[in-house]
Amino acid sequence: MYTYDLLETGCYYLVKEKEDSPITLIKIAMSTDHCLFIQRYDDLAETAWKLKKDQLADIIECLSDEAVKAWEEHYKSNEDAYYEEDDEE
Repeated sequence: MYTYDLLETGCYYLVKEKEDSPITLIKIAMSTDHCLFIQRYDDLAETAWKLKKDQLADIIECLSDEAVKAWEEHYKSNEDAYYEEDDEE
């Protein structure tokens, strides 16, 4: 088992929060003395506070800058599909 304390602010990680949970992409947005503010990218982007001592089943990898850029291109194009305006009047 790992803890959130191992994760660095500003980085994107692929993690499994529990042994049987799906892989989740998270970004460490900020850090305090005892907690981390994370952004999760599941079906919808959500935010949460985690104690640094909270456990993670697995830290699969820290994404490289190139991988983040490639993911952002796909994420933004999929996000736009949900919010397209209807031009019919």
